[in-house]
Amino acid sequence: MLSIIVCIAENNAIGLRGDLLYHLRADLKRFKELTTGHTVVMGRRTFESLPKGALPNRHNIVLTRGDHAFPNTEVFPSLEAALAACAADEHVYIIGGSSVYAEALPLADELCLTLVHDTPKEADTFFPDFDLKEWEEVFRESHEADEQNDKDFTFIDLRRKK
Repeated sequence: MLSIIVCIAENNAIGLRGDLLYHLRADLKRFKELTTGHTVVMGRRTFESLPKGALPNRHNIVLTRGDHAFPNTEVFPSLEAALAACAADEHVYIIGGSSVYAEALPLADELCLTLVHDTPKEADTFFPDFDLKEWEEVFRESHEADEQNDKDFTFIDLRRKK
């Protein structure tokens, strides 16, 4: 299964100056729970934004056109090559950035969204538009802001209609 996992604002904003817009503890916990033990595919800039490098207990794949090597990762020049290399993996998660999301969206079986009920004043990175008619909702869980999560948000899982 190919899944996209992303935290988005109501206007599809996902980042600003190479960083996430939101740092919601519940979102980070869900991300870890879903992706641990699986393959994660990301672009080079997303990898470089990770505070500790490769994500532990996951098969980390980095996409880059340059001649780069990163510790505890496999590097591929294209999404197509990366997906071919992990075709036997039970579950692959696309974790960013925006150009990787855009390329993977037509191929994805599932979207694991954290929809933050906010429109940021500033953003420079956005999740691509997609047609909700192509997807069916299979999970929804709403959360109100609290001491660990400063915004209201909803977890929404969508599966591509067959």
